[in-house]
Amino acid sequence: MQIRKISDAEKGKTRKLYEEIFSEDSVSFVDYYYTEKTKDNTIYVVEEDGAVRAMLHLNPYTLMVNGKEEPSHYIVAVATEKEYRKRGYMAALIRTALGDMYQAGEPFTFLMPAAEEIYLPHGFSTVYEQEQRCFEGEGNLPEEWSAKRAAPGDGTRIGAAAEKSLRGRAKVYAKRDEAYYERLIREYESDGGCLMICEKDGQIVDCLPAVPQTSKDRPKIMVRPVNVRRLLLLLELNYLTAVCFRVTDPLIPENNQVFMLTGTEFSGVMLMEGKPENSEGTLTVEALTKLVFGSVSPDEIEREPGVTVTERMKEELRKIVPLSPIYLNEVV
Repeated sequence: MQIRKISDAEKGKTRKLYEEIFSEDSVSFVDYYYTEKTKDNTIYVVEEDGAVRAMLHLNPYTLMVNGKEEPSHYIVAVATEKEYRKRGYMAALIRTALGDMYQAGEPFTFLMPAAEEIYLPHGFSTVYEQEQRCFEGEGNLPEEWSAKRAAPGDGTRIGAAAEKSLRGRAKVYAKRDEAYYERLIREYESDGGCLMICEKDGQIVDCLPAVPQTSKDRPKIMVRPVNVRRLLLLLELNYLTAVCFRVTDPLIPENNQVFMLTGTEFSGVMLMEGKPENSEGTLTVEALTKLVFGSVSPDEIEREPGVTVTERMKEELRKIVPLSPIYLNEVV
C-alpha cells in the first residue's frame, strides 16, 4: 500500500473510482468536476496492486471567520473500491490530509458526510444543517421582485451582494467573490440547472439555484479542528477571560497541549502555553468543536466523553462568543 498526494497530471486517474462510487452524479457533472474543480484541488490516493484503490479530495475555500479570511479545505469524494474496504485506507488518508493541513496552518476543515457515524471516529462533529433554498418560479417571489438567469460575467455583482448580506448575519461562511460565483454558475449548469438572480428596484436581493430535482433533506456539515491554536485565536470574547485547559487529539499530536487562554472583548483571544498543574479541565477535539461552533453550551460540555471541567472553567467558557450562525452551503 502506498499513500501519496498525486500531481495535477495524474488526477484523471481517479475518475474511474469517482464514477464507480458516486454513480448518482451525471456524466456532465463529473465532466465539470474533473475539468473545473481539479484545477486547484488536492487529491490523496491509496495505490495497491498497481492502481488507485482509495482517494480523498481537498477542495480549497477561503472562509470568512469573524470577519477574517482563513484558508480551509472541504473534504469531498472520500471513496474506497469495494474489494479494498476494511483495510484502514480511509483512516490513513484522513490522517495524512489532516497532517498537511495542520502544517499549512488551517484552523479547521469540513465535510458533508454520507453518514455521520463514518467520520465520528476521526474527530468530526456535526455543527450545521444546510439550508435548502431553491428557485421555484417567479410567481413564488414577492410581488416587487423580478428574476433572471445568471450568466458568465455576473459573478462580481452577485458576489458583492452576497458578501454584504452574509457579513451581517453569519460568523462563518465561504468568501463570496467573482471567482466563487463564476464557478458556481458553471457548476449548476453542468447538471441541468442554473443560478437565478432575484432583484428589487435593480438591486440584487437574493440568488437561488434552479435545479431539476430538490430534496427535503437538510444535508449536515461536520467540522474538525486542524490547528487548534489557530482556531482559538479566531474567537471573540464578551468579557475579561482567563482559563487554562488541556486539549486532546488522537490524530494530530501537535494539538495535544495545555492552553492558557486570556483576553477581553476588546483584545480578543491571547494564548500562552499553560502548565499541566494549572489545567482546570480537559476538552477533546470533538468537545472543543461543539463548544466553539455553538452546538453545545459550556453548561452541557461536561456530558461529552473524555471531558473534565470545573465550575470556574465553565464560567470562563461562557465568555467565548460561539462561531454561530454558520453558512456553509457548498456542494463540492
